[in-house]
Amino acid sequence: MSDLPALPVTFRPGHTRAVLLTAGAAIFLVISGVALLLEQLGPGERLSFVVTGALLFWVLAQLARVKVVADDSGVTVVNIVTRRRLAWAEIVQVNLRPGDPWVFLNLSDGTSLPALGIQPGIAKQRAITDARALRDLTEARARVLSGEDRG
Repeated sequence: MSDLPALPVTFRPGHTRAVLLTAGAAIFLVISGVALLLEQLGPGERLSFVVTGALLFWVLAQLARVKVVADDSGVTVVNIVTRRRLAWAEIVQVNLRPGDPWVFLNLSDGTSLPALGIQPGIAKQRAITDARALRDLTEARARVLSGEDRG
């Protein structure tokens, strides 16, 4: 299949990531600016404002770090607080049904793993394209592992 993306490939919600990081930076700058402009605040209070702004930025940055990385040996799913490495053989199916907030990977152990790196939130068509690419890669790897592609 020549239409498969070249490996390694990283899928991430680019628009959502840009919005989250921009909002985080703006929130940090506004809260820090307020802390510096309010003359009645003492040094400890100013520091608490800056730390609060930094904490809010950190939370939004954690939300923005989600991604799915596919390479020759498998797939790494990075969600908000977890990272999981999967061999290609562990992925049975890639699902993005209408109304789903992100892709779900059905695994060989009978569980399902959410892959937040592919989500239709702001860029629905991009998510559909990315989900199809990951599905095609998974199916191609399954054929290679089962020996169907041997010539």
